[in-house]
Amino acid sequence: MGFLENFNYFDYLLLPFMIFLARICDVTIGTLRIVMISKGQKRLAPILGFFEVIIWLVAIGRIMQNLDNWVCYIFYGAGFATGNYIGMLLEERLAVGISQIQIITGKNAANLIQALKEAGYGTTYHPAEGGATGKLVSIIYSIVKRSDLEKVTAIVKAHDPEAFYAFADVRFVNKELYFPISGKYKGIRLGK
Repeated sequence: MGFLENFNYFDYLLLPFMIFLARICDVTIGTLRIVMISKGQKRLAPILGFFEVIIWLVAIGRIMQNLDNWVCYIFYGAGFATGNYIGMLLEERLAVGISQIQIITGKNAANLIQALKEAGYGTTYHPAEGGATGKLVSIIYSIVKRSDLEKVTAIVKAHDPEAFYAFADVRFVNKELYFPISGKYKGIRLGK
């Protein structure tokens, strides 16, 4: 009973937990800030950076005031790791930006191109020769919102389950893009 009477709940439970939560917040915000920088979001990235560093200063300040408390170190590291994970999950859910999809199919591409167009996605197509086999293939390119990648992938799989496809993030385009929104098209201007 003597140990529990002398146990300092604030220093060994509450303070480490607060540091843990602060690290989750600042690392999550930092992960999103890096994504915004890579997407060219010049207005949002600095705002996120401001809050990230303020929260980090509070957390590191508490660590410095309690250098002899090893429990705080453990929770600081655990908060960092958890913040990375949560940041990646959030970024995936937000699906900010646009992507290019490249589809390589050994089948006739006309039906797939038509399905993509009917869903509101523009396409560029050209025939090519497959690398290892020398077989004639079709290569289809499209620019899509990252939030639509699952829908586009479903269209591709429905028309050719064996098609090869790859996504690449797009940071800049020099024309206005039109994406389907509830049966209407909304223009998005990226670039200058």
